[in-house]
Amino acid sequence: MSSDSVRRKIEALGTQLNLPTVRKALGVLEGEHASGRRGGAGDVMDVHAYEPGDESRLIDWKTSARQGRPMVVERERLSTSRVWLLMDVGREMTGACPSGERAWQVAANALRMFAALSLRRADDISLVFGDESSITRVPFNGGFAQFERTLDKALERDWDHRRNIDALLEYARRVKDRDALIVLATDEHALEERHIEAIRRIARTHPMVLIDVGTLNPFTVPAKDERRSITDGVGPRRVPAFLRSTTAAAQVDAHRAYMAAALEQELAKAGSHMIHASSSEDMFRRFVRLVSAALARTTRNRLGQLPELNGLAGAQ
Repeated sequence: MSSDSVRRKIEALGTQLNLPTVRKALGVLEGEHASGRRGGAGDVMDVHAYEPGDESRLIDWKTSARQGRPMVVERERLSTSRVWLLMDVGREMTGACPSGERAWQVAANALRMFAALSLRRADDISLVFGDESSITRVPFNGGFAQFERTLDKALERDWDHRRNIDALLEYARRVKDRDALIVLATDEHALEERHIEAIRRIARTHPMVLIDVGTLNPFTVPAKDERRSITDGVGPRRVPAFLRSTTAAAQVDAHRAYMAAALEQELAKAGSHMIHASSSEDMFRRFVRLVSAALARTTRNRLGQLPELNGLAGAQ
C-alpha cells in the first residue's frame, strides 16, 4: 500500500464516519482513563438495559422507572476536548522500517489518524515537536487539510539533531489540562526502562496513547538475493556483515518485545494505550482495531457489528 493510499484512508476517518461514531471512538480512549471523563450531560447517545460491568453511576432512574428495570443512559459531552500531539523529531527517527518508510513517516501518519477524528469532533489540537535542540509548539488553526499542510511543512527539516525523549516526556507531564488526551509518537528505541516511571506518572493524570514505531532489526541476516545494506541510524556507517547473525537478531527482537510489553502493561494499568506498528498500513489497521474493540466492549457489540470502522480497516 502506498503512502498516498494510507493518507486517503486516514482522511476518510474524518469524512466517512458519522459524528456519533467519531465522538464515541475518541471518548472510549479518553473515558477508560481514571479521570472519569467518560459521558456527559449532552444529547443521549445510547440507551440500554443495565448489564454486569456497566457503571452504576450511568443508570438513569427516570428511564429505569418507566421501563421497570435498571437502564443505562450514555450522553455525549457538551464541551470540546484538547488533544496534544507530541512527536519525536530526533535524527534517530530517520531510521528505516521494514516497509521501506522512515520511522518519522509512520509516526506522522499515526498523528494524522488522531487529528482526523479530533478535528471532526471540533477539538483543539496542539502540535509539539521535540529534539535535543528544542521543544517547539507549532501554532495550528483550521481543518484537516490545514493540519496536513502544517505537519508536512514542520517535517521539512534537516534532521540533524539527536532526540531528547526526556524533554518530551517532561513536557507531557506539565500539560495542565488533566482531561486532555496526550498522544506521543516515537520509535521503539527511544524509551528505556528508566522511562517507565515517567510514562506511569503521565498516564495516571492524563488519558495517553503511545505511538511506538518499529524499525528494521539491523542484525537480521539478509536473504541471498537481497542487496539491501543497513547503515547506522545516527551516522553513515554500515553494519558489518560479521555482526549480522540469527542469534544477534533474536536477542534484539527479544529485548524489543520485552520493552513493548512492559510499556503496554504500564499504560493499560492506567487505562491508556499503546499502538506498535512497523508501517503506516499496519499502524492504521491497529488504530482501527483498537478503537473498534474498545467500542465493542462499551456497547456490548461484537467487532463485526461495527461496519463503519471495519470497512475502513479492510479497505485497500
